[in-house]
Amino acid sequence: MASSSIKSAYWKGFRDGTPFVLVIVPFSTLFGVLATESGLSVLEVLTFSVGVIAGAAQFTALQLMDENAPTVVVLVSSLAVNLRMAMYSASLTPYLGAAPLWQRAILAYFTVDQTYAMSILQYETRPAMTVPERVAYFMGCVTPICPNWYLFTLVGALVGQSIPAELALDFAVPITFLAMIGPMLRTGAHVVAALVAVCLALGFAWAPYNLGLMIAGLGGMMAGARVELWTEKRAGQ
Repeated sequence: MASSSIKSAYWKGFRDGTPFVLVIVPFSTLFGVLATESGLSVLEVLTFSVGVIAGAAQFTALQLMDENAPTVVVLVSSLAVNLRMAMYSASLTPYLGAAPLWQRAILAYFTVDQTYAMSILQYETRPAMTVPERVAYFMGCVTPICPNWYLFTLVGALVGQSIPAELALDFAVPITFLAMIGPMLRTGAHVVAALVAVCLALGFAWAPYNLGLMIAGLGGMMAGARVELWTEKRAGQ
């Protein structure tokens, strides 16, 4: 029975993660194309995707390298963009913290925007899931997403400039994040955090080395936290 429920959780995760293939394919292909255009070899591009497996950070690093930014700026900016992974990990810990260390290491590596978004929604709506079922669900989400990220990064690196410009593969970047963020705007704090981050990102678009994104991220988190505290205080009265 336990084995059956674990398999069921895995395949549900697989089904929930599969729609993201529609944006992962052009997203990763675009990265492969742009990375080779920037002078990276096919092996370097693939190693980049396997080692980092974080599209936003990879595009950030690539853009900064194109601008000949100092190495420390490239590293700090990429890490700042990926700070959200620390928040993802913190929110997943109550659900997956009891898993064996080797499983948590694998889950940490595969924690990306899509796997997190699907998993946290599933865990919150089905709190009765066991830890093995949660792990299985998470890995089910991983299966259609991460291997395709590697594969189509390689495809993009191999085909390079032969992809016609009119295909406009860059549409996948905003669509991916809209698809993930939309279902998660469940409270006023979430909405305020998103709105403040968008406004700050637009207001600081002029900032060099994508520093506007860091300002927007920090501002959004601070605004969301403040609204959440205000809401809790009001509810306690």
